[in-house]
Amino acid sequence: MDTIQIALVDDHRLFRSGIASLINNFNGYNVLFEAANGEEMTRKISPKFKPDIILLDINMPVMNGTATAQWLRKSYPEINIIVLSMLDDAEKVLSMLRLGVKGYLLKDSEPFEFEQALQKVAQGEVYYPEFVTRLLVDSIHVPVDSHKLHIREIEFLRLASTELTYKEIADLMNVSTRTVDGYRDTLFEKLNVKSRIGLVLYAIKNKLINL
Repeated sequence: MDTIQIALVDDHRLFRSGIASLINNFNGYNVLFEAANGEEMTRKISPKFKPDIILLDINMPVMNGTATAQWLRKSYPEINIIVLSMLDDAEKVLSMLRLGVKGYLLKDSEPFEFEQALQKVAQGEVYYPEFVTRLLVDSIHVPVDSHKLHIREIEFLRLASTELTYKEIADLMNVSTRTVDGYRDTLFEKLNVKSRIGLVLYAIKNKLINL
């Protein structure tokens, strides 16, 4: 596996150094660069010099986390963002999730949680702690009647609510991974969600799966 390149964007230098040291000790990860705020990050990043994942603080001077996430979504949508914050304020958390961040870590998280979050996001999954999942469950709107979903879409939705990879789901459904990607993208649009966790929450809320 290629080394996953990480960027740290946080205005606390000591904290940043500690996290950089931690990540460089993880196998398969490298800190590409650090920045004290979003504006500094925009000057360092380029099409030929860009990370796979950005660990992003919310409260920063000059250009805060929200503005930075908006800029990244427009300029480099392929870069995955993990929010790194002391905040568990519902509105700020949800506003970052709406911008498509793939993970959320509290700054006092254990080292193994950092590694787990990086692994999941690097594999195309999401990493949200329990309090974020609860906020999502409370806030999610379900405009679509599940009866409008096709049988194969419901089958995919149930399988997507497990720990199976998309390739394993394709094998079980006897279809290509491209077909599974099609089910996923169609459901993202139909259900107005942006991630696999959104699919799972829809399935839970509509009793399509049993916990």
